[in-house]
Amino acid sequence: MELRHLRYFIAVAEELHFSKAAERLHISQPPLSQQIQQLEVELGVKLFHRKTKRQVQLTEAGKVFLQEAYQLLAQLETAVALTQRAGRGKTGQIRIGFTSLVIYDLLPLILRQFREQFLEVELVLLELTTSQQEQALRDSRIDVGFAHPPLEDDTLSYKCIHRETLMVALSSTHSLAQQEYISVRSLLNEPLIMFPRYLAPGLYDRIMSLFQQGNFSPNISQEAIQMQTIIGLVSAGMGVAIAPSSLQNLQRSGVAYRPILDKVPVIETAVIWQQNSLTPILQNFLQISANCCSQLN
Repeated sequence: MELRHLRYFIAVAEELHFSKAAERLHISQPPLSQQIQQLEVELGVKLFHRKTKRQVQLTEAGKVFLQEAYQLLAQLETAVALTQRAGRGKTGQIRIGFTSLVIYDLLPLILRQFREQFLEVELVLLELTTSQQEQALRDSRIDVGFAHPPLEDDTLSYKCIHRETLMVALSSTHSLAQQEYISVRSLLNEPLIMFPRYLAPGLYDRIMSLFQQGNFSPNISQEAIQMQTIIGLVSAGMGVAIAPSSLQNLQRSGVAYRPILDKVPVIETAVIWQQNSLTPILQNFLQISANCCSQLN
């Protein structure tokens, strides 16, 4: 049985007239009659009572088959529509890795716009360091990531989508908070709150390069894993921190952010993926990411 048999049968069942059904199907009447006869032979039942050579009535078996044929075609149309939507990246799942830095401005904007356009795509979010994202892409545990170059794996595809500078975060009651700009040398005797290097080697090294420019090593008094934890410790007066400018969006009370007087390295955020794993959903996500970042930059 082929799909055309169902369509031919439905046309005859609705018209109850072979000539009218043939006209509706844009075929001649003899081939239509032959197709219906083949269908009846295959099913082993009569589907129509022939009142005349052209006019017919449905048998009881024909009535049952008509309802089932309607359902089969409806299911087929649904399957085709779902397949086409999946092929266009409008349904399915995408797994996204991200560092904590991107949740303060970049990622929420991208996720919001993506969900508005692709409601049927499931978003799975995993907070991972840059190196963890690289490994997760190699292991196919995520489809795309938001990380901070330089990358260790040069086989990954990536595109820089956002750049920001470093700032000093300090207690709003700190004497340096009265200054419009803060020089790195003025932090010589300040306790510094940092994250361990393994979490983000690239960002860590850029921060340390500031102190190298000032020809001194910082007094790292406290380490914390999460950026919000670091800022929380700053608000408690436990020390100062060097943080990307996007951290200002955290809006933690008791914390002041001041630009750095010296030459400051740029912190890049890149979207990273495996080129050989590019899917329609991922292509849509990359396009949304690029559009959103053009609004921010």
